[in-house]
Amino acid sequence: AGPAGLAAATELRRQGIARVLVLDREAEAGGIPRHCAHSPFGLREFRRLMTGPAYARRLVRTAAAAGVEIRTRVTVAAIRPGSGASGPELDVSTPDAGLGVIHARRVLVATGVRETSRAQRLIGGTKPGGVLSTGALQGLVHLDHLKPFSRPVVLGTELVSFSALITCIQAGIRPVAMIEPGQGTVARWPAGLLPRLLGVKLLTGTGLRTIEGRDGVTAVTLRDADGAERVIETDGVVVTGGFRPEATLFAGSHLARDPATGGPVIDEFGRCSDPTVFAAGNLLRPVETAGWSWKEGRRTGRAIALDLAGRLPAAGGLEVRVAGAPLRFALPQLIAGGRPGLRVHDHIQFRVDSRVAGRLVLTDDGREIWSQRLRSRPERRILVPIDALPAVRSGRYTFGWDAR
Repeated sequence: AGPAGLAAATELRRQGIARVLVLDREAEAGGIPRHCAHSPFGLREFRRLMTGPAYARRLVRTAAAAGVEIRTRVTVAAIRPGSGASGPELDVSTPDAGLGVIHARRVLVATGVRETSRAQRLIGGTKPGGVLSTGALQGLVHLDHLKPFSRPVVLGTELVSFSALITCIQAGIRPVAMIEPGQGTVARWPAGLLPRLLGVKLLTGTGLRTIEGRDGVTAVTLRDADGAERVIETDGVVVTGGFRPEATLFAGSHLARDPATGGPVIDEFGRCSDPTVFAAGNLLRPVETAGWSWKEGRRTGRAIALDLAGRLPAAGGLEVRVAGAPLRFALPQLIAGGRPGLRVHDHIQFRVDSRVAGRLVLTDDGREIWSQRLRSRPERRILVPIDALPAVRSGRYTFGWDAR
């Protein structure tokens, strides 16, 4: 459980729910921030600047003080619909007790995201050691106190890429370059200034073609936008970002997934296709900050409490979808209707797959009924208030893009 799950659990106890149980497969709860030994964390939640581990510990302490029961080293293998009027059932396993089943009135899934691997990115070459994700790097450095390499390259320029860069510097590791296939950094300014300040080359418009080496990495081959190739000597590669929801639990389950996000289909209250199951945090879409996930989790905890009290509207409603590129996805995917004060999501959130300038257009049976002019880039949050949208007759909101 990370910021979303722990915030939801804490809020449920504050709303008077008698027993709230958090399950975490790791040895300690707290999520990804446990591995990020740098700031800034905690400003939104605790009004103070904190490192990731301190922030994670504070989240756990706050939940425990509220009466949340936290069980670690628990793996949830499957989620099933409950029988009759009961809530869902979870198949779980632990190192000590083995297999078991947990019956719950409601379940919140907040399993977060994972980075896209080297194999998924189709990077060629040999398969030496020393090719790590950001999570693996930070685990080795901050949890195991190891130094896996001395002069790596960092692939990517998302926020997490700069987190990897800072982790390297803190461990006495000097990256030789940051590599970005796009023409500019993905993270917002001034993140792109950090490599220069640290004396690290920032190579934009450059792809990583191959990784070479036998036991360990010895070099990488880069290709620029014109097709020219060059070789850089290095002893490691950090493959960062390209996040995907950690939605393994949904595979083969009764719960609907959205191919566009990779996460579950939800409505504006965070309910999945089985309305006794909720979802929050970066499981919903790649990717948001810890502070955003915390806020989302807290609001989802409140929504679950309202649901247990019978105060949410019936599940279902209007479908929300995007017509295609450059729009990647829309979230939530369903609008059930109801009072704004009860919602988890007051906005429909969009992402784009490239730099865009034009109009976001809403159509109803092929007829344009609303638009908003905007500029955006990949991994920039685009928010449209649900209450700003007109009624539709077709039963769905279909959003497209007009570049004019």
